[in-house]
Amino acid sequence: MKAAIIDQYGQPDVFRVVDLPHPEPGPNDVVVAVRASSVNPIDWKIRKGTQRAIIRYKLPWVLGLDFSGVVEAVGGNVTRFSKGDAVFGCADYKRQGTYAELLAVDQSALARKPDSMSHEEAATLPLAGLTAWQCLFGKGPLTRLERDGRPQRVFIQAGSGGVGSLAIQIAKHAQAEVTTTCSARNTAMVRELGADRVVDYTKEAFQDVVADQDFVLDALGGDARWQALDCLAPGARHVTICSDIPHHVGKYGALPGVAIAASKLVGFAVYARIKHGVRSSVVIQRPNGSQLTDLAALVESGHVRPVVDRVFSLDAIADAHIYSETGRARGKIVVAVAA
Repeated sequence: MKAAIIDQYGQPDVFRVVDLPHPEPGPNDVVVAVRASSVNPIDWKIRKGTQRAIIRYKLPWVLGLDFSGVVEAVGGNVTRFSKGDAVFGCADYKRQGTYAELLAVDQSALARKPDSMSHEEAATLPLAGLTAWQCLFGKGPLTRLERDGRPQRVFIQAGSGGVGSLAIQIAKHAQAEVTTTCSARNTAMVRELGADRVVDYTKEAFQDVVADQDFVLDALGGDARWQALDCLAPGARHVTICSDIPHHVGKYGALPGVAIAASKLVGFAVYARIKHGVRSSVVIQRPNGSQLTDLAALVESGHVRPVVDRVFSLDAIADAHIYSETGRARGKIVVAVAA
């Protein structure tokens, strides 16, 4: 099978497209013929080597987490899927990834692809969609739709990004009142996705104009994490998907960088609770086929739609990473792995 591998950490030109042996399914595995994948920021952070202290690979390695494709083979214990089923999901960090024509993945990470979506569209959903879902329903307020007789107020940072664009739609389906940030070029898009209020961060500081929120999804980290506290009401929830590990590893080295990042997150959580009455937590996305099935139902019902920015071929995976690192993508960057 054709696959894009890295045999060293570094810039996007470390990718090589090579032929690899076909994966064999374990008892609980499904082998998927991958039609499409996508690029997430975690992919190029791993490629750069900034995650080595917590995600250790024996190179060469196939990167990529999102996928959509067709079942090619199943292990002996698999009962939910059969050859020919169209599926999508999020791979595990511990196994070879999705920048390849074939992928072996545990059946628990899979869901059936909605008929209304192409493989390219479906490949945008798993990691970003699960991250948004686990923030909003696992750590956030959306199991309780109202607070004091009013809709929950949800502040989603970076609403035009992969996680933000899906979080807006999921929160609106849960009847929340949604505020988000983006630049002027993306304002119309996030409003179409359901945002009730949009802050153009190039013109206004969000902490000066957003207040009394019940929940914030911190997709920025750094100083923005602290500034978000001024936007929250007492008793609110602050959930971050940014550990800032790559920044600290780059500055202090692997083990000291992880230790410093962890200590800063703990310190922030203690400060937020004592000084602001806000509970803060970190979400690290976990593959979950059941949650993907729920997300797929929202797609089928028209409440959630994928946002595809650009599509790159597998041979152009380096270009896809270069574009992702600009931070200018609207929605998701797709990799067309096979026709």
